[in-house]
Amino acid sequence: VQLQASGGGLVQPGGSLRLSCDTSGFTPEYYAVSWFRQAPGKEREGVSCITGKDGSTKYAVSTETRFTTSRDDAKKTVYLQMNSLKPEDTAVYYCAASIPVGVAGCSSPNSFIAALYEYWGQGTLVTVSS
Repeated sequence: VQLQASGGGLVQPGGSLRLSCDTSGFTPEYYAVSWFRQAPGKEREGVSCITGKDGSTKYAVSTETRFTTSRDDAKKTVYLQMNSLKPEDTAVYYCAASIPVGVAGCSSPNSFIAALYEYWGQGTLVTVSS
């Protein structure tokens, strides 16, 4: 199983970025794929979740009105569209895949527990600054 995150970069406040998570080596419908982020000096936090079985989603409160996650099964890619970016969104963003969360669904209260994710991408840096 491999996940490859890309699409990070430098963007001004109010701008947009789309992150991509290319996946391989697993059957999508059994997994949930989530985006996490980690800012300097802070703990890793869940940002968004999408299940393979029905495409249901979940977002962190801080991002639910600005970020959208989606998946393209043909390309085996999960996306995170980030709009109205703020300086506090600056972080390394990681995509991760989990069977337990895929089975339970993103609506599970445990869907943003990093320890439940078996596979992780390498991270892509998003910097929001003027």
